[in-house]
Amino acid sequence: MLISLVLMMAGSAQAAKDKSYSLTSPDGKTVINVETGESFNWSVVYGGQTVIQPSALSMTVDGVTYGPGSKVSKTSTDKKKGTFKTPIYKCSSVEYSYSELDIRFKDDFGVIFRAYDNEGVAYRFYFTGLKGGEKVNAEQAEFNFDFNYKAYVGYSTGKAKPFTTNFQNTYKVQTLDSLSADRIAFTPLLVQLNNGLNVEITESDIEAYPGMFLQKNPEQGNSLVGVYAKVPSALKVGQKRGEEMVEAYSEDVAIIRDASSAKQPHLFPWRILAIAENDGALLTNNIVALTAAQSRVKDISWVKPGKIAWDWWNDWNITGVDFRAGINTETYKYYIDFAAANGIEYVVLDEGWSDHLDMLKIVPEIDLKAIIDHAKSKNVGIVLWGVAYLLDRDLDAVCQKYSEMGVKGFKIDFINRNDQLAVERLYRINEACAKYHLMLDYHGMYPPAGMNHTYPHVVNFEGVYGLEEVKWIKNGEVMVDYDVTFPFIRQLSGPVDYTQGGVHNVIKKEYVANYSNPLTPGTRSRQVAEYVIFDSPFEMLCDTPSNYMREQETTTFISQIPTVWDETIVLDAKVGEYIVEARRSGKTWYVGGLTNWEARDITVNFSFLKGSKTASIFRDGVNSDRNANDYKCEKLKVSSGTPVKIHMAPGGGFAMIVK
Repeated sequence: MLISLVLMMAGSAQAAKDKSYSLTSPDGKTVINVETGESFNWSVVYGGQTVIQPSALSMTVDGVTYGPGSKVSKTSTDKKKGTFKTPIYKCSSVEYSYSELDIRFKDDFGVIFRAYDNEGVAYRFYFTGLKGGEKVNAEQAEFNFDFNYKAYVGYSTGKAKPFTTNFQNTYKVQTLDSLSADRIAFTPLLVQLNNGLNVEITESDIEAYPGMFLQKNPEQGNSLVGVYAKVPSALKVGQKRGEEMVEAYSEDVAIIRDASSAKQPHLFPWRILAIAENDGALLTNNIVALTAAQSRVKDISWVKPGKIAWDWWNDWNITGVDFRAGINTETYKYYIDFAAANGIEYVVLDEGWSDHLDMLKIVPEIDLKAIIDHAKSKNVGIVLWGVAYLLDRDLDAVCQKYSEMGVKGFKIDFINRNDQLAVERLYRINEACAKYHLMLDYHGMYPPAGMNHTYPHVVNFEGVYGLEEVKWIKNGEVMVDYDVTFPFIRQLSGPVDYTQGGVHNVIKKEYVANYSNPLTPGTRSRQVAEYVIFDSPFEMLCDTPSNYMREQETTTFISQIPTVWDETIVLDAKVGEYIVEARRSGKTWYVGGLTNWEARDITVNFSFLKGSKTASIFRDGVNSDRNANDYKCEKLKVSSGTPVKIHMAPGGGFAMIVK
């Protein structure tokens, strides 16, 4: 009896310490449950279906673990609803509605939870009273699922150094228990639950902190855990391109930098579960935009998205001219003339225009002033390629020099990390380029995680297994399946610089890698359709001007497609199989469709239109399953009450302009 009494008293004391909290989204579909006390975890239910089971979360700062065992001092709840403008995005504005729970603890920290209508859930840690210099030793983020679900996993390509990666890989489709225990995966990572429910693990608002990778939880089945690069302790600069590489890491995830009163509370990144009732809803999910830090660039009138004629993919391989094509002034004037003739807003000078270790030194073959003056006379902007470390090293001098010359932006490459130092570097570059009105396109880059909303002049990000791969990979046919997979996953984090537009198209069995004259697997119409389907405010035309001029009908069609949108509607979509979308810019609608290597007949319902319209359609030709260059470009009448059937060949697609 005495033992029972002691146990009952102990249980009552523990129950007094443990507290449970519940947060429901305004529409009542999503519920977050939080347990505090000896343990600290959260769980999520959507429409009565378990999304994640109780999953632990904590942060360890200067040897103290915050979360488990911490005492709640205060809680508050709130509901917010509204609209904010998104001028360089897949829609011109985003509506939001969410419930928020703020749990504050006695140890000068707290956690904010949000449950959104139609978008998903998120949480973030924050601390008050920091002085600066504190070390974040660890962050615990668990995602425990109740079943061995199917997942789409993009693993780091860094083998010896997994935290050094360009964030470019195809997705491996696996069940949760079959994930590699010794490899890390980048986010977003898609898990498909029962009844068509999709859950995507990702993050936003990463500042002065590393990005999150995911790994199979060795201690629990069907579970993923967050892992993070530690702060680099030794760095080395390569002599080939001046890229910075990590030689060794410290023991800490991050070091608190600015903890002044103006920066309190100190906010950590949002951990996100995007939730979609069907595959197509992933394509229009806005939770990353909704949780991104607000724009820090007050005037963005100088930020002008558009298309770019690109040199590196086609290896400067122009023909029919009386000068030696390559990295020289004559070649770039030729690219500029081509761009001007076809309404293409920019030309990029990729690797080779400057000294390989100094962006302030221009190679003798390039008369940059003459190139910029010629471009200006043709109403074409110039973008310069560079390496992140080299730009950062001479940041103000480089920005000032080239902005004064009339350069419109930089394509910055070889970041290849998302540790704290790498993230801080990009924020320095973002601020400097905003000051000098220079747009940015990041390559060798982690997924943007909302950076494009905080800095709208950062218009494009790689971090995608783009068309450059066909220059060297033996199995380039995988691109066709990847094209109808990554928009559901990687694109949820923000825009991609996939660099489409190849016009030397081949069927599956004909593909071979070709560095200087690349082949694109799939049909011509597929390449055109990708300008509608992919989110890319800075959109490359990857092929050579000579090829585009020989294929003028294709070039003219591509040049009419915008790079930002006022509205996006998913008409039909299935991960890894096909995508059909309608997008509006002004009063004109653009419809695009892609399929995998399976031929597909789809029906486009024009219910989004008012009245009868004239459409120009670029579709697969009758013989495109034998010759991928075969296409048909024609006009037809469309209306809201008359669906149109369209055939897509294996690896095919279509694009429509509806005026």
